[in-house]
Amino acid sequence: MCNWVRQFLLTTAFWAAVLLVMMSSQPAAAMEKPLPDNMKASIQAIFPKVTRLGEPEQNPPVVPVYQLNELLGYAFRSTDLSNLPGFSGDPIDLLVGIDTQGKFVGVHVLNHHEPIFMHGLGEGPMFDFIYQYTGRSVKERIIVDSRRAASADESSNGTVYIDGVTKATVSVLVINDILLSVALKVARAKLEGFEQAEPSRVRLDLYEALDWQQLHQRDWVRRWSLATEDVEKGLGESLATYPDLEITPVRGEDGRLLFSDLYYAYLNPPSIGQNLLGVDEYTRLMASRKPGEHLLLVASNGPYPYVEEDFRPGTVPTRVGMSQNGLPVDIRDTDFLDDSGFQSAQGPYLEHAHIFRIKEQAGFDPAQPLNLNFNLDVNRNHLIRDQASFSDSYVLPEYLFEKVEVAEVAAPDPLWLRIWKDRVVDISVLMIALVILTGLFIWQHRMTRHSTWFHRFRWGFLLFTLGFVGFYTQGQLSVVNIYTLLLALVDGFDITIFLLDPIIFLLWTYVFISLFLWGRGLFCGWLCPFGVMQELTSKAAKLLKIRQLKIAEQRHQLLQKIKYLVLVVLVGSAFYSLSVAEQLAEIEPFKTAVTMAFVRSWPFVVYTALLLAAGLYIHKFFCRYLCPLGAGLAILGRFSVFKWLQRRKECGAPCKLCKVRCEIDSINRDGSIDYDECVQCLECIVILNNADQCAIELSQQKQRKSRRIAVKQVA
Repeated sequence: MCNWVRQFLLTTAFWAAVLLVMMSSQPAAAMEKPLPDNMKASIQAIFPKVTRLGEPEQNPPVVPVYQLNELLGYAFRSTDLSNLPGFSGDPIDLLVGIDTQGKFVGVHVLNHHEPIFMHGLGEGPMFDFIYQYTGRSVKERIIVDSRRAASADESSNGTVYIDGVTKATVSVLVINDILLSVALKVARAKLEGFEQAEPSRVRLDLYEALDWQQLHQRDWVRRWSLATEDVEKGLGESLATYPDLEITPVRGEDGRLLFSDLYYAYLNPPSIGQNLLGVDEYTRLMASRKPGEHLLLVASNGPYPYVEEDFRPGTVPTRVGMSQNGLPVDIRDTDFLDDSGFQSAQGPYLEHAHIFRIKEQAGFDPAQPLNLNFNLDVNRNHLIRDQASFSDSYVLPEYLFEKVEVAEVAAPDPLWLRIWKDRVVDISVLMIALVILTGLFIWQHRMTRHSTWFHRFRWGFLLFTLGFVGFYTQGQLSVVNIYTLLLALVDGFDITIFLLDPIIFLLWTYVFISLFLWGRGLFCGWLCPFGVMQELTSKAAKLLKIRQLKIAEQRHQLLQKIKYLVLVVLVGSAFYSLSVAEQLAEIEPFKTAVTMAFVRSWPFVVYTALLLAAGLYIHKFFCRYLCPLGAGLAILGRFSVFKWLQRRKECGAPCKLCKVRCEIDSINRDGSIDYDECVQCLECIVILNNADQCAIELSQQKQRKSRRIAVKQVA
């Protein structure tokens, strides 16, 4: 049977099996999301004093909890109020309890499929993370930041830092977003003091020409001179105590030393925004905002700026924040202004200036008083940090606004955008590396002519893959990612699930494109962190002079098919039970070796160690025979456009040098490349392009030399 026919039948059989499983598995998938067996018991665990439960309510869907006739609070499921998916693609179902004061009484996990907690770290770290919310108020601004949480001061006002979970960053950020959004929805609907006032709309038809002085006199541009003595009173220590606070002495108009001199203004009303920015810039700013968004200018002239030194445009500031009616209001930089400061007509030059965005769903009412908060978090020494928060009030006259009917709050923006902005450096480094790798493959014949340089580059890139892509950014691709994609195609594709991890998303996008250009080898040979571990194991075997085991060709070809069988079993099981599929996926050692860095229970560590040990005797043992991810990539890689690993007519007969040197054993007897197994190490191209290594070239050189000698002798 022709080779291409055999490949076509194998590919067709594989996808037919996947389709058959998909068609027959939907009822089983639905069975994985039952209601808790005993909801009453779960609520009682959160509210130990409960004596009775009220009738379930629908708007919003909550269950009132009573002790006799006293209302203790409300219990509700997160999935009834939020559709934000977890990192697995499935929602994280939480039972949440808040009391009548708006404090979290407890949170129970009802159902989840987060892989890192189910089959990696275990659920203990997840429960420990969630426990931190107990006793916290919905009014607090809760930020996941382990570094700040380690030295957090309970006296800090409005902002609370809690510990994250190493290697589960996306999952805990999703949980934080879910808890804060659903709890705030319930508090605003059911509790006193959390109600949203009737919102107001800016009167865009009202404009009055005003200069800087007039805006300042009316307090529409608010000046907040935060004095050094007030800061010291808030911190409880002299500024000299803090080595990071090197403040240049500047006196304000009242003669007191200034800590920070801030100006801020609400820009939406034309009488404020247009007079400050000018007609053209105001028009451009208003055109750039989304419907319902509010814009706030904050500027200062030091001595202590209101944004941190490493503040990135387009992100959320930590030093300055906003609140209204005792509730936090999130603000994010619009990146509208450049770094040259701000200068309004007849106004002072302000060295630092940003325009911050307030989303429509934040519940902000510009006609109500708002507070600008200045949060300090400073080192006293290498062991102690102190926090303090200061607030200034801002009120605009009612005639600038008109009342409007309460509109339904829009769904919150997806979490992925914030994650991408927070990881912009990681993304940039990865993108540069992928561009370099692409260049290498495009000009691979030119690059491989310099064998010493090429080998140094390859090992440098492999170490980058292991260190940066693997351990640092957790960019190890897995067959579990294929589960997520296939299940998403069945249940309704939502790209935001895949955008939650920008490194994984970019790698998969690049790998998918490269599959149709060069095949599976680009990933398996250059971008797989566990593959690099196997390369290092093989290198160690050479240094230790460990003799390599030679497997007979027929047996080798039979063993290669195991990984395809593993792939079919794993993909099929995902549609039967995602939990079972995630357990079976432990045949991949990636989680143990890369994600967990071997900090895991001993059976997983022993299994991974045995695979690496096998690599001492058989080059890339796992890649060759067991890797389901490599099998899946090989199937798609058969449709690649280019076969750039060039061969000479003498390759295979008589010369077999490349076949002998190919450690992955992917060169056939006739000298052709088996692209299903090739990892694109490019070693055969190095041999081909270097006259001092290619046996054919060496033989031809020898023949030419012999002819020259013979000619000279005749002469």
